[in-house]
Amino acid sequence: MAGKIIINITPEQTRVALVDSNSQLSELYIERKKDLSLVGNVYKGKVVKILPGMQSAFVDIGLEKAAFLHAADVLSGFDYSIFGEDLEDTVPLNLPIEDLLQEGEEVFVQVSKDSIGTKGARVTSYITLPGRYLVLMPDVEHIGISRKIMDEEERTRLKGIIAELKPQNFGFIIRTASEGCTEDELKKDIDYLMLLWKNIDRKKDKGNPPQLLYSDLDLALRSVRDMLNQDIEKIIIDSSSEYKKLIDFVNTYFPKLHSQIELYERAEPIFDAYGIELEIPRALGKRVWLKSGGYIVIDQTEALTSIDVNTGKFVGKANLEDTIFKTNIESVKEIACQIRLRNLGGIIIIDFIDMEKEENRQKLFSVFQEAMNKDRAKCTILEVSELGLIQMTRKRVRESLERTLCEPCSYCEGKGFIKSPLTICYEIFMELRKIGLTQRNAKIMISAAPQVANLIYEDERDGIEEIEKEFGFRIIVKADKSFHQEYHEVVTL
Repeated sequence: MAGKIIINITPEQTRVALVDSNSQLSELYIERKKDLSLVGNVYKGKVVKILPGMQSAFVDIGLEKAAFLHAADVLSGFDYSIFGEDLEDTVPLNLPIEDLLQEGEEVFVQVSKDSIGTKGARVTSYITLPGRYLVLMPDVEHIGISRKIMDEEERTRLKGIIAELKPQNFGFIIRTASEGCTEDELKKDIDYLMLLWKNIDRKKDKGNPPQLLYSDLDLALRSVRDMLNQDIEKIIIDSSSEYKKLIDFVNTYFPKLHSQIELYERAEPIFDAYGIELEIPRALGKRVWLKSGGYIVIDQTEALTSIDVNTGKFVGKANLEDTIFKTNIESVKEIACQIRLRNLGGIIIIDFIDMEKEENRQKLFSVFQEAMNKDRAKCTILEVSELGLIQMTRKRVRESLERTLCEPCSYCEGKGFIKSPLTICYEIFMELRKIGLTQRNAKIMISAAPQVANLIYEDERDGIEEIEKEFGFRIIVKADKSFHQEYHEVVTL
């Protein structure tokens, strides 16, 4: 049985969940009306600053922050991995940014990466338009094909069809979904993409920058275009108005997909009915348990994401090496799933439990590579190191699930931990002793969080009495429920 795409539409946001054949949530995408993704949008912009030292330029495209355009994105082909493809690479030329662009110059750019954190959106000057089966590249004479189409005969057939159909001065990338397509299906996709390009081309010479020329499809329509393949049985959506839009879209461009779209009409919320709502908190947790009793710990930082594998409650039945190997192998599928589900990007370091046998390391690497083959994002994976680490990178296009749904804790200020009541208690004692160096026989009021005040009253009462005796202080301790655990006041009355 194949997997399903479940789409939940509300006035505030669209949520798309990919559920695999085992009914497990494997991918989750959220697009909020107030924070729509700009990836794929085409703009007429203006170069506002050239940075030769960084070989880049800042481009005003009408957003709060100027977009970032690197020299490689002016020279080389677009990063097609944003469409979930693993495609043949293009070879960039090497010219300095100052020879390519000038401040004040108008440029036509496409967003390749949304603004993440403090960084503005990343753009490319090579415009590319994704269809169901193909990616159109205006002004580029090139035909590429997804590496995930393995059959050489099929690759040759598809390239031959596109070579015959493509207009002059246009290039195409053949997407994974095109495998097995007829010439008529590919021609319809070309016609659709050429119509999009003509509409953009008509707007290029009208109006002043910054100007939006083309906006990519919304999340629900992109799900049909990019995710519906032979591994997906159905798309189920809970909005009748959006369902009609999907039906109109596929009837116009991909009529064969009509039967795979279904309207959900039951009273129970769709994400509850398919068990997705319960899975979302699990995708935000730091610790993920394995069926054997082992677990993995996931930590996201600014520089990288670390994933640590532990045996936990699993003690095995044979020897230590066998227990470690089984835990590592079990963790592989869960790690691959969590990377996709949480949309982890950038550098990822996986700390598997160290194994002595080289053959076990090689098997672990092979199993992990196979598990990551389902990922639509571009990944580079290095072999297991002597320390039992796998280092990898995964293309980051949008914010991770954690940073989409959460914000840094206002209590711990994003540190993930706070000073203990005992630590605060001893800091107060040090502060009292500093006061005692210049003042004697003073009346002092200590205001602290209840957990700290209670500790001073009870377990650390002897410490307060000793300070009172040493410096002649009269100390009053007050619990204030409004105080942060780390905050306190020591006032001389």
